[in-house]
Amino acid sequence: MKALAKEIIEGRRLKRSEDLSFFLNANTEELLEGANMIRKAICGNKVDLCTIINARSGRCSENCKFCAQSAHHSTGIKEYEFLDSEFILEDCKKNEDSGVHRYSIVTAGRSLEGMDFDKAVEAYSEMYKQCSIKLCASHGLLTEKQLVRLKKAGVSMYHANLETSKRNFPNVCTTHSYEDKVNEIMLAKKVGLRVCSGGIIGMGETWEDRIDMALSLSELEIESIPINALMPIKGTCYGHLDPLSEDDILRTVAIFRFINPTAYIRMAAGRNYFKDGGTRIFLSGANATITGNMLTTVGNNISQDKKMLTKLGFDISK
Repeated sequence: MKALAKEIIEGRRLKRSEDLSFFLNANTEELLEGANMIRKAICGNKVDLCTIINARSGRCSENCKFCAQSAHHSTGIKEYEFLDSEFILEDCKKNEDSGVHRYSIVTAGRSLEGMDFDKAVEAYSEMYKQCSIKLCASHGLLTEKQLVRLKKAGVSMYHANLETSKRNFPNVCTTHSYEDKVNEIMLAKKVGLRVCSGGIIGMGETWEDRIDMALSLSELEIESIPINALMPIKGTCYGHLDPLSEDDILRTVAIFRFINPTAYIRMAAGRNYFKDGGTRIFLSGANATITGNMLTTVGNNISQDKKMLTKLGFDISK
């Protein structure tokens, strides 16, 4: 794996036409070490921290089997309408003061329309005026005109997860398609937004599905790739699934680094499966993370993450 890592550092890029089955049988430690070599050589020690705020919760029309916010599931989560823009602004300022690099408003639902979309634009505009933190957005399947409005309001990156492989997507969701996600990514790129897109592992997919998703993200030239390890939530279709092992999560992160050597590999949900907050994840190819609270599950807090990453030698400065 070290030899392959050196080739990637020198410019080789893995393609869909190649036989990548060796990833499944590679020695774990050698794979992780190779991924860390790639991360260091190509991306350096800079780490990217982002926080999110769940600005509209629950009653989502989509039937994604993993999601606690879907109206198709009964999970008992707190439901509420779009938050007040002042509340969002103050939360953004707190996160900026804590040293976070990015801040994103996230909303449940297939899309964001009407007054709620206007409220989001207002919130982004105020944050852009009053804060220096980078702004990201995650509002489902928006139109090109809506994406243009977000960009004008100060948003620099749009989030639209592929979730899984094209083959496996219909097993996860049927109210929208894999193609819908790809089209949204292309629209965001068209209007000049950078794109954050990744997925969830541990939903019953195969290792081939995970490799396929990594390849699709490479082909789409995604800059930020969040990897979520499924947190099985009671009341969802996947509430009965067993959590992934640490080794499965680490192997996935490393494979994604080999296939996407220049991207931010961003660990999202699932770090609490690791006793120390996931130190080994950042020695296996990851160089970004969501910090603070997840949407409906809790992650590490910002001070814990900054202390851990600094100890590992990462640069957490803005």
